[in-house]
Amino acid sequence: MVPRMKGRCFIVRFADDFIVGFESKTDAERFMNVLPKRFEKYGLKIHPDKTKIVMFGRPPKTAKKSGKGTFDFLGFTHYWSKSHKGFWAIKRKTRRKSAARARQELSKWIRENMHKSLEYLSIKLRQKLQGYYNYYGVRCNSKDLRLMYRFTERALKYWLNRRSDKKKNWDMFRKILDKIRLPKPIRSRMRSLSCVYSACYVK
Repeated sequence: MVPRMKGRCFIVRFADDFIVGFESKTDAERFMNVLPKRFEKYGLKIHPDKTKIVMFGRPPKTAKKSGKGTFDFLGFTHYWSKSHKGFWAIKRKTRRKSAARARQELSKWIRENMHKSLEYLSIKLRQKLQGYYNYYGVRCNSKDLRLMYRFTERALKYWLNRRSDKKKNWDMFRKILDKIRLPKPIRSRMRSLSCVYSACYVK
């Protein structure tokens, strides 16, 4: 319990981004009203589009779907979903816009470097994929990592065919993939997810 708050609250901060969770909606609204004034005191301003209140309470045990909203933070979409044992849990998946931007940037990089050696491409693509896995490799997000891997395969095949008159079908391209050995996402290495039980949050 924090002084002046009716319920429990917490704050999660990463660089200049943060989430404040409240058990009470009244506390969240009071905090939201005071936050801009506190920022102005130190010559700062909050982002009008990224700062809002979102209801994020745990759904009833009998509910089949969440229906309690989602929120995005640091490239992830946080949402309620049932666990394998049938309990509600907060899960994360790659934010749709973040995934689309990453794939667009990867395809652009391959296009701009497609005439370089296959060894160079393989080293850089392994680094890029591993970096993506390291950041987005959280529990319950394995689907997005597999999609990123398959997208990389398709993009590489497309741009390699553009640089050569001899088009490669998938059987021929598989031989190239065997040589460059792009890393595949491994589910067992994904980071665990710490659940946060809050009624709403302010970012």
